[in-house]
Amino acid sequence: MNVLKKLSYLFAAFLAVTLISCNSDDDYNEPQLTPSQTLSSTPWETTGAKDKNGNSVALNDPSVSGFVGYSYFKEDGNFAIYGLNDVLRSRGTWSVSQDGKTRTITALNPDGTTIFTRVVDILVLNKNEFTYRIHPNPNDSSVYYDIIHTKVNHTEPNLGQLILASTPWETTGAKDKNGSPVALTDNRVSGFVGYSYFRANGTYAIYGLNDALRSQGTWSISPDGKTRTITALNPDGSVIFTRVVEILALNKMEFTYRIIPDANNPTEFFDIIHKPVNHLEP
Repeated sequence: MNVLKKLSYLFAAFLAVTLISCNSDDDYNEPQLTPSQTLSSTPWETTGAKDKNGNSVALNDPSVSGFVGYSYFKEDGNFAIYGLNDVLRSRGTWSVSQDGKTRTITALNPDGTTIFTRVVDILVLNKNEFTYRIHPNPNDSSVYYDIIHTKVNHTEPNLGQLILASTPWETTGAKDKNGSPVALTDNRVSGFVGYSYFRANGTYAIYGLNDALRSQGTWSISPDGKTRTITALNPDGSVIFTRVVEILALNKMEFTYRIIPDANNPTEFFDIIHKPVNHLEP
């Protein structure tokens, strides 16, 4: 009986050691991610900020509010950042240095030109936290803020914002309520014809096909993705008009919306068709 007990104890001990060894091997064999792979492995939410003294700074403080939101660093080298209200704030390209010490983003206009390039020092980058340091004044390194991001399970908004902001659009066609083509020179649709640039920062500009500025101001897409709103502004910021249109198609190959010239007669309408175009903003 004593021999059986000893054998049982020995077997149990052997099994425990084996399990521990296997677990250790599993941990050891877990693939190590590069800094770039770590950053692109998850969406990030801004969850805190600190000043140079380590004091917490409210995320709505103007010193840091421009860096707050949900960030998506994609494996193809593109990024998109949205506010915590899911409104697109910037888009472009990104990279992380091989040593993992800096991250660079280049924010882009719809025509691919650069808005700005920002390089920040990475303080923490692991599977659960991404923290970088910003210097508001590049000539004064003594003032800085640390922007803290935490891994989050938040699906990237799919309202068409990123598509609309990712390319210039050219008006290529129009149709009436019967689906019949309407010439772009027709007075009923000519006021909607041109090159459109919907920037990721919520501003837009529309030019005629002769590159003359026709309208500029702010734009947005409704939370359900069904309507687009533009508010045309004068140079002093005063409102000229606000127009809300129904979106019929918004994908990488087409942007089509419906206009109703007379709100009291919704049975009369025109569909304005746009295609992506490689055309630098004038």
